[in-house]
Amino acid sequence: MKIIVSIKRVVDHNVQVRPKNDLSGVELAGARMSMNPFDENALEEAVRLKEQGIASEVIAVSFGETGVQESLRQALALGATCAIWGQAPAKLDSLAVASLLQHVVERESATLVLLGKQAIDDDAGQTPQMLAALLDWPQAVAVSTLKVEGDRLQLEREIDGGTESLEIQGSAVISADLRLNAPRFVKLPDLMKAKRLPIETLDCAALGLDLAPRMRITRVETPAPRAAGQRVSSVAELIEKLRHEAQVIA
Repeated sequence: MKIIVSIKRVVDHNVQVRPKNDLSGVELAGARMSMNPFDENALEEAVRLKEQGIASEVIAVSFGETGVQESLRQALALGATCAIWGQAPAKLDSLAVASLLQHVVERESATLVLLGKQAIDDDAGQTPQMLAALLDWPQAVAVSTLKVEGDRLQLEREIDGGTESLEIQGSAVISADLRLNAPRFVKLPDLMKAKRLPIETLDCAALGLDLAPRMRITRVETPAPRAAGQRVSSVAELIEKLRHEAQVIA
């Protein structure tokens, strides 16, 4: 089994983001960047499958500008077999990423794709589903348990009111939830070794794919501060406030 793991470089989840002065986007200058947390879970699961002898190869893939190589080095340090850097603009929408991943999956003849269920910068959560549609493969999103039994994948995912069990035979696109596993920490010696490993470069512009964004960000603002709570003395007073003061947000 050959596994493709998609990785996105995002602002670290511990960093308080702020909009640019002109409100055209999020200020990235000087911000600490890291691997998307959900992608860490996807990578960890792929590496575990390799360590169990189920997967023969784990290929980490990331698209973007030069900075994404740092996340790919981290993936190599964590156990990925090799890494592919897709040279592309920093702003790629979900369909563009899915199209690029389709090219890599078909080129590498991979049988399993593992991704995070969403990226914490845009929270779109669309790429796994779009990739599955382009490949015409079965999919399972927000997976919290994954077991391989022969050529079948036994999966569980949380849904409203409980859990759902799924079984997929053959190739599949799987997106990872945070509950899937606990990612390991990068060891400094492994990181130093990874810095000497080669990273394949893929010129995305030469593939002839339509990577033009379908959406445009017009304005980014800091959310308004939350109003302070109010204490009421009785249920009757609560109902009265809900009836006359509470606002319904469509």
